[in-house]
Amino acid sequence: MIILFVGDVVGKPGRRVLARQINGLMDRHLIDYVIVNVENSAGGFGVTHEVVAEFDELPIDCYTSGNHIWDKKEGLVLLEEHPHLLRPANYPDGNPGRGLHVGETATGKKVATLNLEGQVFMKPLESPFRVADRLLEGLDPEVKVVFVDFHAETTSEKHHVPTADERILPGGTAYITDVGMTGPYESVIGMRGDKVLQRFLLQSKVSFEVAKRDVRLAAIVVDIDDETGNARRIDRLLISEEDRA
Repeated sequence: MIILFVGDVVGKPGRRVLARQINGLMDRHLIDYVIVNVENSAGGFGVTHEVVAEFDELPIDCYTSGNHIWDKKEGLVLLEEHPHLLRPANYPDGNPGRGLHVGETATGKKVATLNLEGQVFMKPLESPFRVADRLLEGLDPEVKVVFVDFHAETTSEKHHVPTADERILPGGTAYITDVGMTGPYESVIGMRGDKVLQRFLLQSKVSFEVAKRDVRLAAIVVDIDDETGNARRIDRLLISEEDRA
């Protein structure tokens, strides 16, 4: 089984490059299952009905998110309406939505997607590790393939770039610290740099705007043994909007 995961789609530029590249990527890499992080896909913050409807036209099996899934009120409704739209599982009980989804490939192979959020510099949440253990223990033993999107930060004063530490861990887990952002790279985390600098320098309330230049798609392709659930290979992708997939 081969999974495509697309990192943090930011605003209209991110949605555009995703729509332009996804079919070519699926054909080239023989993709069986697609997961996309959409938490910043509507104007750089949250999701909307219109944006989810746009994504539903694409061959995407599961959507993940992070703390910005709550930024737009309609996100709360969307979490209830779409079981394959996830929010971090370690938010308190009583919140709408869910953090675990079990889907199937076209050939009937099951894939569990688990969404978690870190605790450092984030809201005080339940331990993502304990929540992960609890949810994974409750999975049907027939579900061998588990994909985890762990949304975490160390600082907001950064340029969002993918890390180059992809590897297969001894137990068979494919690991990468940060897949990267799908959106405009002439930016600060997808936002116009002048707006971000103004807020940092003047400490004034300046509205962020999604940047527009140097749009790229960041993703990983993971090859997984269907029988054991162990990863065999992980490849990192960073594709310009103008490149052929």
